[in-house]
Amino acid sequence: MPSSLLLLLKQAERRIELGLQPLLDEFGLSVEQWRVMLALHEEPGQPMSVLAESAVLPPASLTRHVDKLVERGLVLRRIHPDDKRRIVTALSPVGATVAERIATAQRSLEADLGDYFQMEIHERSGSATRR
Repeated sequence: MPSSLLLLLKQAERRIELGLQPLLDEFGLSVEQWRVMLALHEEPGQPMSVLAESAVLPPASLTRHVDKLVERGLVLRRIHPDDKRRIVTALSPVGATVAERIATAQRSLEADLGDYFQMEIHERSGSATRR
């Protein structure tokens, strides 16, 4: 296991993505589209500018992914109630059902990953004290 936090985080991200891939394939979603849905699942009604940051996507990419999710009926766009120039996004009822199913699988993968890292840390600390 690398000691670099950056590498550890990328490995964790990759393990979760690989674990979710069969479910994402089942629903015809890319990892980026899932990040958009997850961000909206955790915080509905986000303006596009906030959603880009939440989903860790450049604004141009976000627009393309949201367009596809809207076409599929998974995400809704609405005019912001207080500022008619802004658009807010939220999951549709179908999108919320899909998001809950994938989020449940993701939580399980995250728990397994946490257990794995705990074991690695324990093994490292044990080998360090034996030296």
